[in-house]
Amino acid sequence: MSVRAVRGATQLEEDVREHMLERVEEMVRDVMASNGLEVDDFISIIFTATSDLVSEFPAYAARQLGFSDVPLLCARELEIERSMPRVVRMMAHVETDLPRADLTHVYLHGAAALRRDLSRVRSVPDE
Repeated sequence: MSVRAVRGATQLEEDVREHMLERVEEMVRDVMASNGLEVDDFISIIFTATSDLVSEFPAYAARQLGFSDVPLLCARELEIERSMPRVVRMMAHVETDLPRADLTHVYLHGAAALRRDLSRVRSVPDE
């Protein structure tokens, strides 16, 4: 087993607690499914949120998925001019047999536009 980092991001339509929990849960589940991961494979997860998101801690959504023994951290994303609003990002450290090149990073909704440069990205834009 190797330690790898896998990324994810999602954009919210509005800063509403239930919407935050739904979108973050969707992102975490998608990272897990796209990489064949289970909760026990996670070492830690760092979540960042843009400053316009204040309705809930993104990590709370992971706790509801059973990440009770996994260290989780929430932080503020840098406030850069012209950056995308209402975005939650994650970087998860996992134990996996997947080579780094085979990891699938997940970018959902408006955040699908953030990383078009990656070769293995599962992006799901809004319709």
